[in-house]
Amino acid sequence: MEDKTVAIQVDKLEKAYKLYDKPSDRLKEALGLSRNKKYKEHYALKGVDLTIYQGETVGIIGTNGSGKSTILKIITGVLNPTGGSVKVNGRISALLELGAGFNMEYNGIENIYLNGTMIGFSSKEIDAKMDDILSFADIGDYVYQPVKTYSSGMFVRLAFAVAINIEPEILIVDEALSVGDVFFQAKCYHKFEEFKKMGKTIVFVSHDLSSISKYCDRVVLLNQGVKLGEGSPKEMIDAYKQVLVGQYTAGDEQEDNLLNDKEIEAAAAASSGRKNTAEKEKEKGKETADAKTLKNADAGQAAERNANVVNPDLLEYGTRAAVIEDYKITDDMGRSTSAVLKGQECSIHMKVRFFEDIEAPIFAFTIKNIKGVEITGTNTMVEKAFLESVKAGSVMDITFSQIVNLQGGEYLLSLGVTGFEKEEFQVYHRLYDVLNMTVISDKNTVGYYDMNSRISVKREGKQL
Repeated sequence: MEDKTVAIQVDKLEKAYKLYDKPSDRLKEALGLSRNKKYKEHYALKGVDLTIYQGETVGIIGTNGSGKSTILKIITGVLNPTGGSVKVNGRISALLELGAGFNMEYNGIENIYLNGTMIGFSSKEIDAKMDDILSFADIGDYVYQPVKTYSSGMFVRLAFAVAINIEPEILIVDEALSVGDVFFQAKCYHKFEEFKKMGKTIVFVSHDLSSISKYCDRVVLLNQGVKLGEGSPKEMIDAYKQVLVGQYTAGDEQEDNLLNDKEIEAAAAASSGRKNTAEKEKEKGKETADAKTLKNADAGQAAERNANVVNPDLLEYGTRAAVIEDYKITDDMGRSTSAVLKGQECSIHMKVRFFEDIEAPIFAFTIKNIKGVEITGTNTMVEKAFLESVKAGSVMDITFSQIVNLQGGEYLLSLGVTGFEKEEFQVYHRLYDVLNMTVISDKNTVGYYDMNSRISVKREGKQL
């Protein structure tokens, strides 16, 4: 990347807001009537560094309040930073929240000229683009009405049509497409593809992780105003899911993704941490026995799992109140394998050992393609297959059996044990991308899976 031209350079960016307990405190400070500090500082961004190169499509993800929209507004000049610097090399067109850059009293045509002029186009250049903008927006005669009368759908159509048809060098989009209908969204994403092929720079904020995975070359993960990391869409989406359940740790802290004796004993100790000292002493012997049981797992099962292709760089996390200690894929003959035939039945197995009493654990699997897009998956809660509580010391064998209708290709299997404690979601153990699954097919249709269509062709009323 070193030889590429930088489109956006963000250095040590900070944005702080003053939070007042009472409106009167704000007024007193504004009038200089108070010598004491009447506010608390809240940092929406704190020391964020970011480099985006020309031609890249970069996604920014994070929980609500992580600073995603704030950083885009600073890049586009809507907000001023409290500290740090932003340098932009190229003409920016931005689609932020509804209303940004539009005058509600103006009609659609007038707002097209207003937005185009703000970006730096002359009236003559806007005239040349007008037909393309109106065709893309497709809102008919409403374009001659004040935009304050528009529905949210019409508004976003016009805003995106302006943003994307003036041929910017840098396009910035902040979650605005979720307002348009499905056909308009499809048109917008098609335009994204065209922009990528033209070598345009795109910065994209969205909660739609499938779109982030599909369109972005690189993804930045923000949380509470701090950049947690950046990398491939798959890596950052996996990290984001850890953030969502409060179990994110930095990559260099995950030194060993495989269970060992110390980790197992630590899981057992952690599970008993809520019990009193007497109970801990009573169960000490049992915990040690559990660790030994895991270490000396059935050799036959280990051999079967070896027939599957295990990912040496799998992502593993959770409280480990329950642990997935064995897993495999079997074909329609019950043979352990990493290759299954399209149209045939396959089964996904996992063996789970419980170190705590858990009320209604949820067992789940997900299948992703190699780009990290989730293709399919299910769990025992959705399927209403298991809604019981499980005692500490229990071992459960779970099997998901299904006909494989995925297209031929390479896929990644993830496994998980989760649940709810006092209505709060808990991850006990997750193994992301733990196994490779190869689907072998002599007939691939369009998309991710085969609908197994029945086809009838008739001529002159007679079936062929």
